[in-house]
Amino acid sequence: MIQGQSNKMNIPFHINCEIKNVEIRPVDTLLYILRHELGLTGHKPGCLNGDCGACTVLIDHTPMKSCIMLAIEAVDHQITTIEGLKNTPIQNAFVENFAFQCGYCTPGFIMNCQGLIINHENPSNKVIKEWLSSNICRCTSYHEIETAVHSVLNSKENKNE
Repeated sequence: MIQGQSNKMNIPFHINCEIKNVEIRPVDTLLYILRHELGLTGHKPGCLNGDCGACTVLIDHTPMKSCIMLAIEAVDHQITTIEGLKNTPIQNAFVENFAFQCGYCTPGFIMNCQGLIINHENPSNKVIKEWLSSNICRCTSYHEIETAVHSVLNSKENKNE
């Protein structure tokens, strides 16, 4: 490659039910592209090594840590960010059950819980705890988060009756 020549590629991403064309470098993480190129700042850089979960997004309904995923890996996949979950049952349940404190980790938890609800129709308490263990909250609102998940699951159950 000639020095000074851009190695950026214009790539279409499927984000929150829209297609967005973004210029990316092969080394850009999905978190970087979401925050700096698309202005979707709901997901937070925490540990930047995949441990804390503050950067969790859904890729084809599966929670992924966007700080350790290259943006190029998300091509041809449906990406859902916290901005795409506006007024959803899980987001409302977090508010109604006070399932947050400082709020830094909240978007990642909401995304993880949304993935849980999509992928498990009637998860056991053990499964819920396992899913929540992939995210870290230093303010210890885990009980309220579990309550929020149960409220959405119970609501879904009542609708199916």
